[in-house]
This record gives sequence, C-alpha cells and structure tokens, in this order.
Amino acid sequence: MNQHIVSPKIYAAVFVTLMLLTFITVEAAKTDLNHYFPGLNVIVALGIATLKATLVILFFMHAKYSPRRTQLVIIASIFWLAVLLFMTMSDYLTRPWS
Repeated sequence: MNQHIVSPKIYAAVFVTLMLLTFITVEAAKTDLNHYFPGLNVIVALGIATLKATLVILFFMHAKYSPRRTQLVIIASIFWLAVLLFMTMSDYLTRPWS
C-alpha cells in the first residue's frame, strides 16, 4: 500500500493555524458584532469553525492525500449535510410564529 508521508512541519503549521483560529474565535465571541449586522456573531463563529473543520479533515484525517473516491465520498457527505440543513431551515423559516 502506498501511503503519503506528511512532514512534521506541515502538522506544526496546521496546529498553529488551528490555535490562531481558536484565539480569533474567542476574541470574536467577546466582541459584539451584532451591532454591525444582526446575526454576525453566529456567521463569524460558523465561518471559523468551518475553516477549522476543513483543516482537520484535510490534514489530520489525510483527506488531501486520499484517493479520488474517498474525496468524492467526503464531498457528497458535505453536500448531503447542506441539503439537510437547507431543508431544516426552510421548514423553520416558513412556520407561522404567533
């Protein structure tokens, strides 16, 4: 089996990036971003969380160096999650609230 060997420098760079993004998440949570745009705190937090999850999947789960079929499964699962979230939010937003 042919495996790709990842340099420890790459793991260190990803770790530093994850720690930096965690610090940015904490600072963004302390700042009231909703003053500028309603819901901006949630958007920023989810955006940073998506970046962190992408880094973990690509490097620590070795998805970047996986065969094309594995990458296709990962992309299909993300697409399916997006479909489910879209359907849930469309149901939530169309309900009459009294």
